[in-house]
Amino acid sequence: MKIFYFTATGNNLYIAKSISENLYSIPQILKNQTLNFTDEKIGIIFPIYAMSISPYIQDFLKKVTFNYDYLFAIMTYGIYDGATPNHLLDIAKETGLNFSYINTIKMVDNWLPGFNMEKQIKNEHKKQIEKHLDAIKSDIEHSKHAILKSSMLDKLATNHILKQTQKSSPKETLHGTVIGSGIKNFINVENICTKCGVCMRVCPVNNIEIKDKNHKISLDNKCISCFACIHNCPSNAIHIEGEKSKARYRNSHINLQDIIKANNQL
Repeated sequence: MKIFYFTATGNNLYIAKSISENLYSIPQILKNQTLNFTDEKIGIIFPIYAMSISPYIQDFLKKVTFNYDYLFAIMTYGIYDGATPNHLLDIAKETGLNFSYINTIKMVDNWLPGFNMEKQIKNEHKKQIEKHLDAIKSDIEHSKHAILKSSMLDKLATNHILKQTQKSSPKETLHGTVIGSGIKNFINVENICTKCGVCMRVCPVNNIEIKDKNHKISLDNKCISCFACIHNCPSNAIHIEGEKSKARYRNSHINLQDIIKANNQL
């Protein structure tokens, strides 16, 4: 079994590790351009962004070639998953993928403008992560064929987000979805920044540069709004407009080096 994952604060890496030891980082795959994989079972594990599949994951699915008997996807979310299984199926039709199993699992949401991290962390136990994860692992072990169903309300919510995203420029969508090249307008780096380079090493798209010790970090226009840089900064020096708290989050089962290894250029 091969598992392909994307992680910013460790949730999806934890899920991936819980299912298999044979792991492949999506950022590493995209950077190294090895895009053809074969296995009896192949899984894809990634976060839901704004009740939809992020453009970054869509790009991966369109570029990669999988040869498999059983293909599954596990998507993590914080509050509401909308009709993401349907969105994923729409993408699968475009790319020739045939999913046997699609499910979602609720975890801590790291979207700082929308959620207070202290409350998210405090209430993590209410999400019953291990219970849901055990059920998913059993499904995959037994090669269960099941696609999580979406209600009409779910479909309306996801379709609304997708339409808004298409209409809006990246600079206009901070509280809606991907902010992309507009990130510079919403990020503030405080003077307590030590230029340690962690933000640069956890960024999955090489969007951050430290030009010299006399200047703050420099942001390019490739941001995918994963917040890995903000949550993993050892000095808590990076802040985003409208954040609900200064607290930061990383999955308790995952350490900083795990995130760096997953997202940094080898």
